Amino acid sequence: MAETKYEKYIVTQLKPNIDEASWTNPVQAASKGQGGRLLFLDNEVIPGAFYVETAWSPPQGLIKEPRSVAEPHKHDYDEVLAMFGTDLDDPYELNGEVEFWLGHEKHILTKTCIIFIPKGLMHCPLIYRRVDKPIFNFTTHSGKMYE
Repeated sequence: MAETKYEKYIVTQLKPNIDEASWTNPVQAASKGQGGRLLFLDNEVIPGAFYVETAWSPPQGLIKEPRSVAEPHKHDYDEVLAMFGTDLDDPYELNGEVEFWLGHEKHILTKTCIIFIPKGLMHCPLIYRRVDKPIFNFTTHSGKMYE
C-alpha cells in the first residue's frame, strides 16, 4: 500500500508481463549498458491511466542487418510517437537514422521529433538503420491499453 495519498500515481518500475502487439518485436526491459523498455503505463498499472511507453535504443553504429521493430499496422485512435537525441550539446540531432513509414511514404528520421499518427493511418515499418548515441523513445495514445 502507498505511504502517501498520491504516491500510487508515480511509476518507477516496468510493468511485468506486457502483452506484445502482433506487429512488434518483443522488447526486453532496459538494463545496465543496454537499451530496452524503460517504463510502461496503462489502465492495468494505474486504473484510469492512458497508454504511455518509453524505451531506450542503445548505440549500435551502422546496423549491418536492419530489421523492423514494428510492422505496418493502424489503430482506431490517434497515436504520438517521439524520438529524442541524447546529445546535450546538440539535442535536436538524433545521432542516428530511423526509417519510418506513414501511409505509403518513407521518412528517414535524423532529428529529434514528435510524430502525430491520426487514427486509421497505416504506419510503420519502423527500422533503426544507425544509432550512434542512445535514442530515447516515447509513445502514447488516449486509450487505456495498447491494442
